[in-house]
Amino acid sequence: MSLLKLTDVGMLYGGRVPALEHINLTVEKGDWLAVMGPSGSGKTTLMNIIGCMDKHTSGEVILDGINLNEVSKNELTQIRRDKIGMVFQQFNLLANRTVAGNVAFPLEIAGWSKSKINERVRECLQIVGLSDRAQHYPAQLSGGQKQRVGIARALAPNPSVILADEPTSALDPATTRSVLDCLQDINRRFN
Repeated sequence: MSLLKLTDVGMLYGGRVPALEHINLTVEKGDWLAVMGPSGSGKTTLMNIIGCMDKHTSGEVILDGINLNEVSKNELTQIRRDKIGMVFQQFNLLANRTVAGNVAFPLEIAGWSKSKINERVRECLQIVGLSDRAQHYPAQLSGGQKQRVGIARALAPNPSVILADEPTSALDPATTRSVLDCLQDINRRFN
Protein backbone atom coordinates (compact mmCIF):
# COMPACT_ATOMS: atom_id res chain seq x y z
CA MET A 1 0.00 0.00 0.00
CA SER A 2 1.28 3.46 -0.93
CA LEU A 3 1.80 6.09 1.74
CA LEU A 4 0.12 8.72 -0.44
CA LYS A 5 -1.88 8.36 -3.64
CA LEU A 6 -3.52 11.15 -5.61
CA THR A 7 -5.77 10.11 -8.47
CA ASP A 8 -7.02 12.70 -10.97
CA VAL A 9 -6.97 15.42 -8.30
CA GLY A 10 -8.21 18.86 -9.21
CA MET A 11 -8.83 22.10 -7.37
CA LEU A 12 -11.04 24.97 -8.44
CA TYR A 13 -10.97 28.24 -6.55
CA GLY A 14 -14.35 29.87 -6.28
CA GLY A 15 -15.78 26.96 -8.21
CA ARG A 16 -14.38 28.34 -11.46
CA VAL A 17 -10.65 29.10 -11.39
CA PRO A 18 -8.52 25.96 -11.86
CA ALA A 19 -5.51 25.75 -9.57
CA LEU A 20 -4.79 22.06 -10.24
CA GLU A 21 -6.06 19.68 -12.89
CA HIS A 22 -5.68 15.90 -13.25
CA ILE A 23 -2.85 15.42 -10.73
CA ASN A 24 -1.75 11.81 -10.31
CA LEU A 25 0.96 11.01 -7.79
CA THR A 26 2.03 7.99 -5.80
CA VAL A 27 4.44 8.28 -2.88
CA GLU A 28 5.88 5.23 -1.15
CA LYS A 29 7.28 5.11 2.38
CA GLY A 30 10.82 6.49 2.30
CA ASP A 31 10.36 8.49 -0.89
CA TRP A 32 11.95 11.93 -1.02
CA LEU A 33 10.58 14.24 -3.64
CA ALA A 34 10.41 17.89 -4.61
CA VAL A 35 7.58 19.65 -6.39
CA MET A 36 9.00 22.34 -8.63
CA GLY A 37 7.48 24.85 -10.98
CA PRO A 38 7.02 28.54 -11.63
CA SER A 39 5.14 30.84 -9.31
CA GLY A 40 1.39 30.28 -9.63
CA SER A 41 1.69 26.73 -10.95
CA GLY A 42 -0.15 25.18 -7.99
CA LYS A 43 2.71 23.90 -5.81
CA THR A 44 1.34 25.41 -2.61
CA THR A 45 -2.20 24.32 -3.46
CA LEU A 46 -0.96 20.76 -3.94
CA MET A 47 0.91 20.86 -0.64
CA ASN A 48 -2.15 22.26 1.14
CA ILE A 49 -4.27 19.41 -0.22
CA ILE A 50 -1.74 16.77 0.82
CA GLY A 51 -1.36 18.52 4.20
CA CYS A 52 -5.13 18.42 4.80
CA MET A 53 -5.38 22.22 4.92
CA ASP A 54 -7.42 22.55 1.72
CA LYS A 55 -10.01 20.16 0.31
CA HIS A 56 -9.61 19.18 -3.35
CA THR A 57 -12.65 19.62 -5.58
CA SER A 58 -12.21 16.52 -7.72
CA GLY A 59 -10.37 13.23 -7.69
CA GLU A 60 -9.24 11.11 -4.77
CA VAL A 61 -6.53 11.48 -2.12
CA ILE A 62 -5.52 8.51 0.01
CA LEU A 63 -3.08 9.20 2.85
CA ASP A 64 -1.71 6.33 4.91
CA GLY A 65 -4.68 4.16 3.93
CA ILE A 66 -7.30 6.84 4.67
CA ASN A 67 -9.46 8.14 1.83
CA LEU A 68 -9.61 11.87 2.52
CA ASN A 69 -12.80 12.11 0.45
CA GLU A 70 -14.60 10.10 3.13
CA VAL A 71 -13.64 11.95 6.33
CA SER A 72 -15.31 14.79 8.18
CA LYS A 73 -13.71 18.19 8.75
CA ASN A 74 -12.94 17.20 12.38
CA GLU A 75 -11.32 13.95 11.23
CA LEU A 76 -9.29 15.90 8.68
CA THR A 77 -7.99 18.13 11.48
CA GLN A 78 -6.98 15.05 13.49
CA ILE A 79 -5.26 13.49 10.46
CA ARG A 80 -3.34 16.73 9.89
CA ARG A 81 -2.30 16.84 13.56
CA ASP A 82 -1.25 13.18 13.78
CA LYS A 83 -0.02 12.23 10.31
CA ILE A 84 1.41 15.40 8.75
CA GLY A 85 4.55 17.23 9.86
CA MET A 86 4.88 20.72 8.40
CA VAL A 87 8.12 22.67 7.98
CA PHE A 88 7.42 26.26 7.00
CA GLN A 89 9.43 28.75 4.96
CA GLN A 90 9.23 31.47 7.65
CA PHE A 91 9.79 29.05 10.59
CA ASN A 92 6.47 29.97 12.34
CA LEU A 93 8.03 29.59 15.79
CA LEU A 94 6.29 30.94 18.87
CA ALA A 95 8.52 33.78 20.10
CA ASN A 96 7.40 33.48 23.74
CA ARG A 97 8.27 29.78 23.97
CA THR A 98 11.67 28.17 24.26
CA VAL A 99 13.00 25.80 21.63
CA ALA A 100 11.74 22.89 23.76
CA GLY A 101 8.39 24.62 24.17
CA ASN A 102 8.02 25.06 20.42
CA VAL A 103 8.76 21.39 19.78
CA ALA A 104 6.38 20.36 22.58
CA PHE A 105 3.51 22.51 21.31
CA PRO A 106 1.90 20.03 18.84
CA LEU A 107 2.18 17.27 21.42
CA GLU A 108 0.44 19.40 24.04
CA ILE A 109 -2.40 20.06 21.59
CA ALA A 110 -2.64 16.32 20.90
CA GLY A 111 -2.97 15.62 24.63
CA TRP A 112 0.28 13.74 25.23
CA SER A 113 1.34 13.27 28.86
CA LYS A 114 4.02 15.62 30.20
CA SER A 115 6.55 12.79 30.62
CA LYS A 116 6.03 11.55 27.04
CA ILE A 117 6.28 15.12 25.75
CA ASN A 118 9.58 15.69 27.57
CA GLU A 119 11.00 12.42 26.26
CA ARG A 120 9.92 13.10 22.68
CA VAL A 121 11.20 16.70 22.73
CA ARG A 122 14.62 15.45 23.89
CA GLU A 123 14.66 12.84 21.09
CA CYS A 124 13.69 15.34 18.39
CA LEU A 125 16.19 17.98 19.50
CA GLN A 126 18.92 15.36 19.51
CA ILE A 127 17.97 14.28 15.97
CA VAL A 128 18.35 17.85 14.65
CA GLY A 129 21.46 18.60 16.72
CA LEU A 130 19.94 21.22 19.01
CA SER A 131 19.95 19.52 22.42
CA ASP A 132 22.13 22.33 23.77
CA ARG A 133 19.61 24.98 22.65
CA ALA A 134 16.49 23.57 24.36
CA GLN A 135 16.09 26.52 26.74
CA HIS A 136 16.90 29.25 24.20
CA TYR A 137 14.21 31.41 22.61
CA PRO A 138 13.81 31.82 18.84
CA ALA A 139 15.30 35.34 18.94
CA GLN A 140 18.53 33.76 20.23
CA LEU A 141 18.90 31.42 17.24
CA SER A 142 20.35 31.68 13.75
CA GLY A 143 18.11 31.10 10.72
CA GLY A 144 19.42 27.57 10.30
CA GLN A 145 18.82 26.78 13.96
CA LYS A 146 15.27 28.15 13.71
CA GLN A 147 14.60 25.90 10.74
CA ARG A 148 15.98 22.90 12.64
CA VAL A 149 13.55 23.71 15.46
CA GLY A 150 10.80 23.73 12.83
CA ILE A 151 11.97 20.32 11.63
CA ALA A 152 12.04 18.97 15.20
CA ARG A 153 8.51 20.32 15.77
CA ALA A 154 7.35 18.61 12.54
CA LEU A 155 8.92 15.33 13.70
CA ALA A 156 7.51 15.45 17.23
CA PRO A 157 4.17 13.69 16.67
CA ASN A 158 5.92 10.99 14.61
CA PRO A 159 4.02 11.82 11.41
CA SER A 160 3.62 9.61 8.35
CA VAL A 161 4.57 12.48 6.02
CA ILE A 162 6.73 15.58 6.40
CA LEU A 163 5.92 18.46 4.06
CA ALA A 164 8.40 21.29 3.70
CA ASP A 165 7.29 24.52 2.03
CA GLU A 166 10.45 26.14 0.64
CA PRO A 167 12.29 25.42 3.91
CA THR A 168 15.57 26.93 2.72
CA SER A 169 14.46 30.02 0.79
CA ALA A 170 15.38 32.40 3.63
CA LEU A 171 18.78 30.78 4.27
CA ASP A 172 22.29 31.29 2.89
CA PRO A 173 23.82 28.50 0.72
CA ALA A 174 25.84 26.83 3.51
CA THR A 175 22.87 26.83 5.90
CA THR A 176 20.62 25.58 3.09
CA ARG A 177 22.92 22.59 2.59
CA SER A 178 22.92 21.92 6.34
CA VAL A 179 19.11 21.98 6.57
CA LEU A 180 18.70 19.76 3.49
CA ASP A 181 21.29 17.32 4.91
CA CYS A 182 19.30 17.24 8.16
CA LEU A 183 16.07 16.41 6.30
CA GLN A 184 17.79 13.72 4.22
CA ASP A 185 19.34 12.20 7.34
CA ILE A 186 15.89 12.05 8.97
CA ASN A 187 14.46 10.38 5.87
CA ARG A 188 17.22 7.74 5.91
CA ARG A 189 16.96 7.22 9.66
CA PHE A 190 13.22 6.56 9.74
CA ASN A 191 12.81 4.63 6.52
